[in-house]
Amino acid sequence: MQTDTASKGTTRQADDDDTALRVEDLDLWYGTFQALKNINLDVKRGIITSLIGPSGCGKSTLLRSCNRIIERLSYVRVEGKIRIFGQDIFAPQNEVVQVRKQIGMVFQRPNPLPLSIRDNVLFGYRLHEPDGARGDKAKLDEIVEQSLRKVLLWDDVKDRLGAPAGGLSLEAQQKLCIARLLPVKPRLLLMDEPCSALDPAATTAVEELIWELRGEYTIVIVTHNMAQARRASEECVFMLMGEVIEHGPTDELFVTPKDSKTADYIEGRYG
Repeated sequence: MQTDTASKGTTRQADDDDTALRVEDLDLWYGTFQALKNINLDVKRGIITSLIGPSGCGKSTLLRSCNRIIERLSYVRVEGKIRIFGQDIFAPQNEVVQVRKQIGMVFQRPNPLPLSIRDNVLFGYRLHEPDGARGDKAKLDEIVEQSLRKVLLWDDVKDRLGAPAGGLSLEAQQKLCIARLLPVKPRLLLMDEPCSALDPAATTAVEELIWELRGEYTIVIVTHNMAQARRASEECVFMLMGEVIEHGPTDELFVTPKDSKTADYIEGRYG
């Protein structure tokens, strides 16, 4: 599906079977300040979509709205709909715990729990799955190994699974935080500047991991790094002052943007 960027802040409605995330007429206020304005956006299944734009444009607010973290702030008001695989996450019958089970969140700085590497991987599984706390050791060992292999960390840590997770490098900690999400089988991964605390080599390693995970997972990544958006996403959304300005294939958006504001940002004239 190609996105339709003819009108500012809108995209053509994708087929339901092709859509992982659909945002409809979303407005959000912090008190009296409107941070998101009439957001309409379709994110396709199984691809990496990046959100770019200057600081304060609403990227992280939009991302955090998608798993309802934003609700922790009592002064936030939201109108509109967000559908995750067709399910309205704000519907009264949809509990926050069940919504978040489908959605994994990775933050700017790695946030391993003060537990062992093994217990970090199993934390969400033990919390969400009926047999998580009492699962037999062989099954839990398999879950740990599969999750760590998927994030390309198994060979590095297999002989020290009982060691504190905080002793890992920042790169390994961020990979571990991703591994911690996988046993719960989320369908959507939200990443808020996941490489901002990493050095260039670690950034490359995490970007390669993100690319490996695409297809099996739908990934939305917020980044200030324009080069990263070009390298590590298939579609790109440019936001400005709480609005979606343009959404399209990454290569097209960077090479032939359809909106002059997008061109100004990409060419460094502001932001």
